[in-house]
Amino acid sequence: MKIALIGYGKMGKEIEQIALSRGHSIVLKIDIQNQGDLTTENLSRADVAIEFTGPETAVNNYLKCFESGVPVVSGSTGWLERRTEVEEECLSKQGCFFYASNFSLGVNVFFGLNKYLAKLMTAFPQYDVSMTEVHHTQKLDAPSGTAITLAEDILAINDKKTNWTLKEESENNELHIEALREGQVPGIHTIKYNSEVDFIEITHSAYSRKGFAFGAVLAAEYSAGRKGILSMTDLLKF
Repeated sequence: MKIALIGYGKMGKEIEQIALSRGHSIVLKIDIQNQGDLTTENLSRADVAIEFTGPETAVNNYLKCFESGVPVVSGSTGWLERRTEVEEECLSKQGCFFYASNFSLGVNVFFGLNKYLAKLMTAFPQYDVSMTEVHHTQKLDAPSGTAITLAEDILAINDKKTNWTLKEESENNELHIEALREGQVPGIHTIKYNSEVDFIEITHSAYSRKGFAFGAVLAAEYSAGRKGILSMTDLLKF
């Protein structure tokens, strides 16, 4: 499979190593130095594009892939207010868009565990739920896309909470997220249910970017030749 890498920072380089180890080739690498090379002609050489950039460029990158007829797999965050626009454009071009806030297989199991625990806890209103996420200091968005996914899954189940907030002084109806930026932490997410007598806590902690990169390559393998809006639920079948 021929892959275009859009975003060639630490994550892009990790994806490249895994892709090459699985027998794929990299036919295009785009970073901040050569953004002008992201053309329809260059993209057309790829079977799929893997995109990890930032909110200021992600949407335009997706649109360029749709125009080129190249499936795009993305883990960029901070652009989701334009998600409806992106998905409509993908469908209108009969393209393929695979998006995940986190491609780690472990995190996606954690998503399922979070939803299951949220359902269990609806019977115990004496427990209040909150979240903490920790990432490296180079991560610009807060909370993380993973934290937002976790929060939205809780909000869909817990009728005591109406929205999430980063404010320290949160209201009873708000799900408080503490977003910390420390050192080179790849990612730690903790959900805590606290009562007057005890607490219940679940945590996912990443050792490195390798798990995210491996999942992104699996998603690219799945997306090649497909059309429509895809997610990790389609890939993992749960």
